[in-house]
Amino acid sequence: MTSNVNVPFNNLRAVVILIVVAFHSALPYLASQPAQPFAFDAEPYRWIAFPIIDRERWFGFDLFCAWQDISLMTLMFFLAGLFAPVSLGRKGSAANFAERCWRVALPFALAVALLSPLAYYASYRLTAVDPSLSAFWQHWRALPMWPSGPQWFLWQVFVLGALAAALEAVAPRSRDMLSHLLGRLSDRPLGFFAGLTALSALAYIPPALAFSPWDWGNLGPFALQFCRPLHYLVYFFAGFAVGSQGCDRGLLRSDSPFARHWLILLAAAMISFGAWGALTSLTLPDWNASPLPFRLAAASAFPLACASGVLAYLAIALRFLRAHDRVLDRLSRHAYGIYLVHYVFVLWLQYALVGETLGALPKMILVLATALVLSWLASEGFGVIAGTLARTPARRPSIVPRELEL
Repeated sequence: MTSNVNVPFNNLRAVVILIVVAFHSALPYLASQPAQPFAFDAEPYRWIAFPIIDRERWFGFDLFCAWQDISLMTLMFFLAGLFAPVSLGRKGSAANFAERCWRVALPFALAVALLSPLAYYASYRLTAVDPSLSAFWQHWRALPMWPSGPQWFLWQVFVLGALAAALEAVAPRSRDMLSHLLGRLSDRPLGFFAGLTALSALAYIPPALAFSPWDWGNLGPFALQFCRPLHYLVYFFAGFAVGSQGCDRGLLRSDSPFARHWLILLAAAMISFGAWGALTSLTLPDWNASPLPFRLAAASAFPLACASGVLAYLAIALRFLRAHDRVLDRLSRHAYGIYLVHYVFVLWLQYALVGETLGALPKMILVLATALVLSWLASEGFGVIAGTLARTPARRPSIVPRELEL
């Protein structure tokens, strides 16, 4: 059972996985997408991000997905950093790194090798002349990369975790220093917000201007959004710093100013998101062809919208998710397993519904509910199998962990 100190974040982890599955379930129904699906063999291979395109559309999904693109992935990096100090303190750098190889690197490799082709086969069939599995495999092998889908998060958080373990090894007092630094901001949430936004701006704006907010690169299965690696590093180590102080006595304690002022943070997140959307629209459809002042304004709006969105999520969790709930507890335990497998179910369900005459909202809800249940059952099954194979479970960590301690 999760300690009372971590109950809000345990529940938030459950909410996050729900939103992740909802985000991917909504992608075919964005009003901003073209009328026809993207060709499988044509650069820049936009089907990797939008595998299924449906004729049913709703602009509300554009707003929902844009909000999550700004805040949700960054929140996941923050939470990964938040949990890292506890694991490092309990196991030490070497044991922590070895366990992360087992629990993060190995699942990443297996998911990319097996689940990604299985998921994207649904996307291939939308535009294929020959929809057979053998033809798909030939086209897949001919791609200049190995698309990993949502698993890109795992390799990046693995690298950041390795950096944290290395920091612990070479500077054992670093966590104490970070705890002392954050202690000065325990009752100064505005100072933390301003510092986080400033560091994020330094990390995000230059690469966003140099590339764009949308460009990705791929080296084999390792996908990277050019404008965000340093931004994610900032949030991971911001979470690491907060976790080093301890959630029960730091910025994110249950009676913190963040928890008390959750409504202000939510309003700030909505206003800054609207500002980001308005400024970003000035750079469309071609970021590189838009005037530099427009690009600078849009890039500058992102760190503010992101910080307010992430902190609003955390504040709402501290305010409203403080009690144990059996469903959320169980969902949280299987969040990692659901994350690993859900994309296969989501894409094939979306593919199956392409020709149906339902509206966009019913289709999305049907995909979300069905994919979530199937992914949950799969995660439960993997957990049972892993527990059966591990004769000494206390000594051999499961590939599908009880908690998402990334």
